[in-house]
Amino acid sequence: MDNHQIENQIYAKGFELIAGVDEAGRGCIAGPVVAAAVIMPKGCHIEGVMDSKKLTDKKRRILKEQIEANAICHATVFISEKTIDKINILNASKLAMEKAISSLVVKPDYVLIDAVKLNLDVPSESIIKGDDLCFAIACASIIAKVNRDDFMINLDREFPSYGFAQHKGYPTVKHINALTNEGILDIHRKTYAPVQRIAAIQLNK
Repeated sequence: MDNHQIENQIYAKGFELIAGVDEAGRGCIAGPVVAAAVIMPKGCHIEGVMDSKKLTDKKRRILKEQIEANAICHATVFISEKTIDKINILNASKLAMEKAISSLVVKPDYVLIDAVKLNLDVPSESIIKGDDLCFAIACASIIAKVNRDDFMINLDREFPSYGFAQHKGYPTVKHINALTNEGILDIHRKTYAPVQRIAAIQLNK
């Protein structure tokens, strides 16, 4: 599947600097949500770039290096679990994306966004399954995913019994068992149902 078609239609309208933006970590019960924004040069093609969730960790890391080496600019923003609990994950994801776009050292003249609508001062378009359909969004999704994974791998060194390096904060059986046996950490999202259920059980013991 050619994931340059949408960008090519936008270039044909006269836009030159198209940014893609995406996030990683919405479904996790621990850790930040991370957004990346990237502007790739017109005509740039990197073989294998697609939705980061469909790639192996090794392939993502190889592609991330190639994307960043070719990018006009890119930026990554982390929004903490505390902010997620305060404003909810949808708003935290939007905030991360908006901050990532505003952090680009070159201002885009058009922005392609994965799935959500953002409040931006440049023309933009929300694309359902954008990380599949748009090269720029796929590039952003790879950067966001690898940067978030690295954050969770570093966290694993501090809390080795929770398995963060393996599940990256998603609610796997191992993660839920660790929560039950070891307790809830500051890094956990307190408003998420699995964490709330375990907190209630522990409170009633």
